This record gives sequence, C-alpha cells and structure tokens, in this order.
Amino acid sequence: MIFIILIMLPVFFNTIQKRNGVVLHDVVLAQIPPHNVSVAIFVIIWGMALLILYRAAFKPDIYLHYIWALIVVCLARMTTISFVALNPPVGLIPLTDPLTGIFYGESNITKDLFFSGHIATLTLIYLCLEKKNDKILGLIAIVTVACLLLVQHIHYTVDIIASPFITYACFSLTRYFIFSSREEHQANQVGQRQSGHQPFRNKYQNG
Repeated sequence: MIFIILIMLPVFFNTIQKRNGVVLHDVVLAQIPPHNVSVAIFVIIWGMALLILYRAAFKPDIYLHYIWALIVVCLARMTTISFVALNPPVGLIPLTDPLTGIFYGESNITKDLFFSGHIATLTLIYLCLEKKNDKILGLIAIVTVACLLLVQHIHYTVDIIASPFITYACFSLTRYFIFSSREEHQANQVGQRQSGHQPFRNKYQNG
C-alpha cells in the first residue's frame, strides 16, 4: 500500500501545483522576514527519521505503527490538499532537500500546504517513539521545525497548527482499527490455547 502511495505522490503533487488557489493573509508571517533555513530543517527531520529507524530495528512494532499511520496521514493530506486550494505564502523561499525528490518528483512543489507534511512527519515520529528522552527530543524537533517553516515562509500558520491534531487523529484511528483488532486476535489465541490445556490439568488434579 505504501509503495502505491509513493508512486502516486509525484503525479498528485505535480497536478495540484498547476492549479490556482488563494493567498491567505497571515498576520504571523507578515511579522517574520523570510530567510533560507533549509539545511536546519533537513538535518532535524532526517535526524529524527534515523532515530525512529534505529528504535524500530530493536522493536519492529514501532515500524509497523509508523508505516500504517503514515499511509493514513498521506491519504488525509491528499484529501485536504485537494479540497483546500492555496497559493504559496508571500515571501516563500523554496525548500532545498535532496531527498524529497522521491515524493515530489523533479518539480519544485509549493502548493502542498494544508496541512504541513513536515510537521505531520515529526508528529508521527513523536507518537511512535516510546522512550521518554526520545519523546522530549521529538517534541523539541516539532516546535523547532514549526518555527523554521514560518521563518522560510514554507507554510501558513494554520497549516502548521492543524497538522499535529490531524496527524494524532490519523494515528489514533490506525491504532484503533488495525492494532486493537490484532491485539484482540492474539488475546483470543492465547485464551484458546489455555482453555485447550485446561481439561488435562483438571484430569490430573481429579486423579
């Protein structure tokens, strides 16, 4: 499923880039002179990605939670971007990230605005990490990148504020519909195995 989405994303983003949207009057961005902070954004996001990959290497459930939730987040972003047509903020400086070409293709995509994929990625990593110090680091990364995105005028303020809430909803839905059913199935299997051994225990006890 994730591979199908990865194949679709470049086509989708190039399509929405061709349409015309509206420019929001963002009072927060109006107070911030734009600066190029692409390197800092790149380092933080991909640094956190390496962290969760490292944790997932020792606990595969982290990887499964992340991938399934990522699928739902991608579908949610495609939906909201399709319905909320926005033009880039005034003063936007294109983000330079050599790895995003995997998702965006060769074009410079600037209209994938509501909601922020950068913040969604970091929020999802934060939610999937389990260690306390990792979560603290994840929270710092979210706040820092949110500020940097505003500095570079990559997103409107509303894109950034909405992103953690929508991502959390996607993560919660994924856990409820996919992993709760899996845990229930595992619990039923354990119960069946235990009940299967019960008659033998009763036989020996009665004897």
